[in-house]
Amino acid sequence: MVDSNACTAWRLFHLNWIPIALMGGVLLLGVALCGFSFEPVAATIPTAIAAVLALIAYLYAFAKADRADPKLIFSLGAISQLLFVATIMGPLTYVAGTANWPLQDHALLVIDRTLGMDPEWIARYVNDHDWLEGLLVRGYGLIKWLLLLITIALPLTSRFVRLQVFVFAFSLALIVTLVISAFVPAIGTYYGLEIDPAQFSSLDTSMYARQMNDIVALRDGSLRYLEMFKLTGIVSFPSFHAASAALYMWALWPVRGIGGLAAALNLLMIAATPVIGAHYMIDVIGGVALAAISIWLSKYLLETLAPSSSAQAAQPPAALVPALD
Repeated sequence: MVDSNACTAWRLFHLNWIPIALMGGVLLLGVALCGFSFEPVAATIPTAIAAVLALIAYLYAFAKADRADPKLIFSLGAISQLLFVATIMGPLTYVAGTANWPLQDHALLVIDRTLGMDPEWIARYVNDHDWLEGLLVRGYGLIKWLLLLITIALPLTSRFVRLQVFVFAFSLALIVTLVISAFVPAIGTYYGLEIDPAQFSSLDTSMYARQMNDIVALRDGSLRYLEMFKLTGIVSFPSFHAASAALYMWALWPVRGIGGLAAALNLLMIAATPVIGAHYMIDVIGGVALAAISIWLSKYLLETLAPSSSAQAAQPPAALVPALD
């Protein structure tokens, strides 16, 4: 890789292992201290796939040297790193949930109503419009597909640095989300409203039901065996769904032919978060704000850390480190 953009991205790619290793270490420590165990096959498969992809990316890069195709390297590398993050983040939310701080549903509901956004009114409106409920269910499930699109679209359009900034910001937003959620736990809007979600006959409330069951089991100590493919989102504030959507929009916005459509799909995912995810509106606002801060901080940190190789001495900083577009 002789292109300066690719060389900078290569250094950023190495830096992106730092937050991933940090999350992995915290997970191992949390599992040991909190007495968790895992269903072995489900825990091993995604980890092994991520490790193999990373190994292929590194072997190809070193074998081909200057003749290596950066599009292939960074696509495989990003998929590997984000798969590690996705594998770690699920169990980490459960480790954070064992902190057992007082539930904050009442406080979050008060904030929503102070802002003039009542979650009960929102749920009733969507419940009365079947077409809207179906649209929001599909929008909520876009989180994994848009993430995969980023790992393909950005390398193919040679936005290697942007891809690395995204991976760092995604990891950073997750770390902050987990820390906040440990001290601001909540179950969801129906719990805060003290209403039975069954009264909304047209709404898919299965996500809320699984979330509530797992949070209650975590807090009373009965849930300590984790099956990776059955874990659900148990984080309320800030909403990582909303944070992810904002990060996705930023990542894909400059890609011609995709940016506008991706923005519309991510706005749909944000709109689905209060209803399908049973999130308070302040959760959504907090998630979007967290994404913006994570992008800014990631750009700042990586612009500071990237020109650390020996090549810096041979080239002016402006030539070596292009703007993190």
